[in-house]
Amino acid sequence: MKLSKSCFKCGETKPLSAFYKHKQMKDGHVNKCIRCNKNDVLEHRANNIEKIREYDRNRGGRQDLAYLQEYRARFPNKYKAHGIVRRAKIAKKLFPEPCVVCGTDERIVAHHNDYLKPLNVVWMCQAHHHQWHAKNGEGING
Repeated sequence: MKLSKSCFKCGETKPLSAFYKHKQMKDGHVNKCIRCNKNDVLEHRANNIEKIREYDRNRGGRQDLAYLQEYRARFPNKYKAHGIVRRAKIAKKLFPEPCVVCGTDERIVAHHNDYLKPLNVVWMCQAHHHQWHAKNGEGING
């Protein structure tokens, strides 16, 4: 099994972990490295920002303002904890870790057992996080 490949964009040979997974590709990974892919996405966004903003406004799937206000009023501790985690990740004070159940590092979320302890989190993939809440209900002080 091949453990590295060459990026068609930058020409560098890198380990497979430097490429996004894609099950339809022969080796299971895209042919452009993650860094080049991200650079292309950022450039495309900068060059097409108005079209992208219009698309985002019209795509739906977002909660309306009334729902968001009601959620924030009903779960103030939960809402605050999510914000604190988000800001700690941005400030590089909190780092996502692999899922404590299965070890994957994809689609990781911070799970709170107690929302009054916002930085005391357990990292889980979304699937195991959903299963935990289905079995145990909401966390304490939600």
